[in-house]
Amino acid sequence: MSMTQVHPHIFVIMGATGNLTRLKLFPALYKLFEQGVLSGKCVILGVARKSDIDDRGFRKLAHDIIKNTNIKIDDAKFSNWCNECVFYQSLGKASLEDYKKLATRIDSIEREKNLPGNRVFYIALPPKAFSDSVTSLGESGLNRSSGWTRLVIEKPFGRDIVSAQKLNKLIHKYYDESQIYRIDHFLAKETVQNLLVFRFANTFFEHLWNRDHIEKVEIIVSEKLGIEGRANYYEQTGALRDMISNHLTQLLTLVAMDTPSGLDASAIRNEKVKVLQQVKPIQADNIVFGQYSSGKIDGKAVIGYKEEDGVPENSNTETYVALRLEVPNGRWNGVPFFLYTGKRMSRKLTEIRVHFHCAPGSIFQPFENTCILEPNVLFLTLQPDEGISLRFHIKSIGEPLTLTTKDLHFKYSEVFGSPPDAYETVLLDAITGDQTLFVHSDEVESAWRNYTSIFEMSIPLKYYPAGTDGPIEAKKLAEKL
Repeated sequence: MSMTQVHPHIFVIMGATGNLTRLKLFPALYKLFEQGVLSGKCVILGVARKSDIDDRGFRKLAHDIIKNTNIKIDDAKFSNWCNECVFYQSLGKASLEDYKKLATRIDSIEREKNLPGNRVFYIALPPKAFSDSVTSLGESGLNRSSGWTRLVIEKPFGRDIVSAQKLNKLIHKYYDESQIYRIDHFLAKETVQNLLVFRFANTFFEHLWNRDHIEKVEIIVSEKLGIEGRANYYEQTGALRDMISNHLTQLLTLVAMDTPSGLDASAIRNEKVKVLQQVKPIQADNIVFGQYSSGKIDGKAVIGYKEEDGVPENSNTETYVALRLEVPNGRWNGVPFFLYTGKRMSRKLTEIRVHFHCAPGSIFQPFENTCILEPNVLFLTLQPDEGISLRFHIKSIGEPLTLTTKDLHFKYSEVFGSPPDAYETVLLDAITGDQTLFVHSDEVESAWRNYTSIFEMSIPLKYYPAGTDGPIEAKKLAEKL
């Protein structure tokens, strides 16, 4: 989390009555207030098209949002905070005139609260609304102010290389790259941030971080949840656009990148982009698309994707993707990277697994070039329990000689307590102007160049029962070294 000084500002949420605001933004902002990080320095202005809400109604909504979380609040203290810091502005039909009214309201609040003109605009809207919102903010003059102005945009950023380039060009018409914060909350997980420290501050592991010692790398994001009533969004997106092109790709770059020249955002971004530019073109036989059918999760029957509300009976949208990638450079040539993501899986898990080669000529191998032991594996777990573990072999007590496998582990919760929510981290970084955990336009376009061709391929859809680990074809892909 950024340690940079927080300057007084107004935090404008575009789409303030949506799910993202309820589930992530308001709880994260309130926690930052509770911790004293934003106390006396941040005013929140919720913006949405609903005209039947005013300041008082939005404050009640904020109260209900926090009440539905596990955050303990003092009602009197919370009410005082809302009255002082929380406001609402209807955007009506979202016309240019409505945006000019929004600009007038922001000016009014800044005068009332004696704010210096520092502004954060968080676009918590569906992807199809990004362009119109950015254009209207720019045309109404809200892209500039007497202080600094920052624009935060959620993923997915574009649908392919063409749309991503078009969106970047539009945004750059009104905003400098230094003002733009393309959010990927996965990068704010403590384990992800610690990956840089783990690799580059520990000589032992950095010395092993190459093709001579690593057999393969797996990056896994599995979810027990389905589409949760978001059929309209998911039918337009699918697992490749929703997860692979952003979250898992960002994890790939951090695992595969070379040593940056420094810890600043620019230096890290340069190395991440190099990885993306070096990815070998992906072939159809290295891709598995899946879609969940009915099954059981935690003993409870769940419906298949095609039975979800709003999903067409003939939908070919993938809810699962497995990819085999190669980065044929000096460090990684010959090492496969496997990316897996899926909905309605057997468990919730986000994890990076680094598999090391078997020991050459081991005295525990009865035959030459035969590995009878499970290789050492490094696990970097992002959720549900953030931490790092290393699987290795030891001798069991007694005779005859017997080997067993154990894990040497570190968990954040055991050492530091519960880590902050990822949105607390990225919101504070956007507020303080730290772009390290955000995605640059070069990264977005470089990532899409690797995946856009897949949309033109005819990838057969494989089905897997909900509550399982995905299609059997994905297991066969994993065996392809």
